[in-house]
Amino acid sequence: MSLSRKLDRRAFLTGVGGAALALPVLDAMGAEVTSKPAKRFCAIYTANGMSLPRAEHDISEWSWFPALEKDGQFQFGLSTAPLSPFRQQLSFLGGMHHPSGPKADPHTCSDMWLTGAPLHNPKPGTYNTAGLDQVIALHTKQYCRQPSLILSIDAGTGFLSRTGTISYSLEGKPIPAENNPRRIFDRLFRGDRQSLAAEHEKLQRRIKLVDAVAQSAKALDQQLGKSDRERMDQYMTSLNEVESRLIASEKWIDIPLKKQDYSHLNLDATSEGEPAEYYRNMFDLIALAFDADITRSVTFMLNREDGMGISDTFPIKLGLAKTHHNLSHATDKEGQMLFAKYDMFLSHQIAHFLKRLSGYQDRNGSVLDNSIVLFGSGASTTHNPRNIPTLVAGGANLGLKHGHYWKGGEARMSNLYVSMLRALDVPVESFADSTGTLNSPVFTRS
Repeated sequence: MSLSRKLDRRAFLTGVGGAALALPVLDAMGAEVTSKPAKRFCAIYTANGMSLPRAEHDISEWSWFPALEKDGQFQFGLSTAPLSPFRQQLSFLGGMHHPSGPKADPHTCSDMWLTGAPLHNPKPGTYNTAGLDQVIALHTKQYCRQPSLILSIDAGTGFLSRTGTISYSLEGKPIPAENNPRRIFDRLFRGDRQSLAAEHEKLQRRIKLVDAVAQSAKALDQQLGKSDRERMDQYMTSLNEVESRLIASEKWIDIPLKKQDYSHLNLDATSEGEPAEYYRNMFDLIALAFDADITRSVTFMLNREDGMGISDTFPIKLGLAKTHHNLSHATDKEGQMLFAKYDMFLSHQIAHFLKRLSGYQDRNGSVLDNSIVLFGSGASTTHNPRNIPTLVAGGANLGLKHGHYWKGGEARMSNLYVSMLRALDVPVESFADSTGTLNSPVFTRS
């Protein structure tokens, strides 16, 4: 049956029990919607800060922050030199901080990087607040197959102050991350009816198990201890995330994926193998997901705080003598240079990702032009929550103007997030403890 008129872009399907599901964007909704390029967001986090060598060591060329020239241009340091081909597609932001950072345990800086929340939360029973990526996902999820993609080096959620995820739900609860390339690929690109049915069956079994545990505790008039309640709460958050993902996938089951080349992927790469190969495969999966418009909101946690997790050993695998956390605490010249060399390794991985995004094309430019990529840490030097390293890339078609090293004095990360949200057409007046938008030449639509 042909449609006699265009479907409204806010069209919904009413299912069993009156539940309303937003339709995916279909051609029948008209050119105004279907031809509008996707606007995407990716947050990439590294723990323990960056190398900012002490002046007395006379190795300022290894500083993560660039050097400002007299004409207002900046000179890449050696640790960020791999990013130099993208000078006109990225900017460094100095002076960024969360006002709540100094009030919190220094190991919680990854937890609050995308939320700005203090150590304690005004909502009883919660620790954090909504993450930037989930606010974006709430706005974009009706247009793509997956609300968001949450990745990290170690997967899961970790534990309080040593989390394994940087993504927090709208209720402020940690959302488990995935770290296995093959499972990620299957989830993103092999969502057939059979696999969805199998996932649903597993989900229902898990929900029944959680219900049984809760009922048993109640029947025996026993209460779970605080740590057990937190574990159960995290598990339910995980189940809710899986359920929302499956619901989103089902809406798109009869709509074919964009044809893509997957031959460059190594789905057997693991975090226990060669670090560069693992990171690049993870970044390739993100780039492919953006290109196929499977999701528009991604987080990727490259390292965990305080020496936790497998990635702490990556510098040793690269011949840099010490673990990542130990290098971040180095106060001598050699240690700070080795730390900077690990920053350089990470810069190579980010450059690889930006190159991939530049190579994929939307109707009006590259995927990078229609994406905002945020890269940084929750500390400058280890456990210091001020002047946190912040790099923003992409977004040329979203009003971002690059090639800057902007120093904002004491600039709030939450103001940066408001500027990002508005560039992504997410209608917000504020975010966390924001006082407005970021007064920076990078954002022309703030």
